[in-house]
Amino acid sequence: MRLARLGDPGAERPVLLDNGKVLDLSSVTSDIDASFFESGGLERLRGGAADLPAMADVGQVRIGAPIARPESVICVGMNYAAHAAESGSMPPEHPVIFHKTPNTVVGPNDPVVIPPGSEKTDWEVELGVVIGRRASYLADPRDAMGHVAGFVLCNDLSERDHQLAVSGGQWSKGKSAPGFCPTGPWLVTPEEVDHRNLRLRSWVNGESRQDSTSADMVFSVEHLIWDLSQYLVLEPGDLVLTGTPEGVALSGRFPYLQPGDVVELEIEGLGRQRQELRAHS
Repeated sequence: MRLARLGDPGAERPVLLDNGKVLDLSSVTSDIDASFFESGGLERLRGGAADLPAMADVGQVRIGAPIARPESVICVGMNYAAHAAESGSMPPEHPVIFHKTPNTVVGPNDPVVIPPGSEKTDWEVELGVVIGRRASYLADPRDAMGHVAGFVLCNDLSERDHQLAVSGGQWSKGKSAPGFCPTGPWLVTPEEVDHRNLRLRSWVNGESRQDSTSADMVFSVEHLIWDLSQYLVLEPGDLVLTGTPEGVALSGRFPYLQPGDVVELEIEGLGRQRQELRAHS
């Protein structure tokens, strides 16, 4: 299944994308959120999508993030060996985590405002994992997928000075500016994609920047969900970002983002994003 949310910020309507049709989920749930997952919303849809009404004239409607604001956005750093190398680090022995504030989650095509004074705003295409069932102290990585609702495309935007130079030793300062987690366009349930081998790509102003595959992860999705559950509780609706491949501005090979730049990102089977960069005013 592919789920999405359409409409203006704060007024998005949940929909199911089904063979070219956009089906209104308002009769099933008020939103794609923790309550939807906790109450077995995905299972209800698998049994009754044929009765949902179709929505018309949605071509110009804004696409929101496919999940409502999560309680937590948990991110994994340096989870691709080549990206760790371009960042000046060895691949980690254990997953490195940091957090983005939940209000960074916005629509996939919403404009991105560069923070005031920033000279090092950077892009990162990432596979996001949406939690569908509470996960705490999982016994084995093989248990992880039973707690996953689906996958999303995310841009883990970063301000590198805030992340590294004035961080105080952690990264979240550089990850939590407004709009720094464009998400979507769709939530895709696990049976629809092979999350172990998805192509991830990004472009800036039409020029290729990143081109890799989730098969190159240091730690797999299953390992990450299991590992995180040993240290924190993952709740339904939470979003886990699994790391980015090489090809970001931090490498020194490409310029950082400037007002007027256009970033595009794509993950095989999960759709495409496009963000225009704007100056803060």
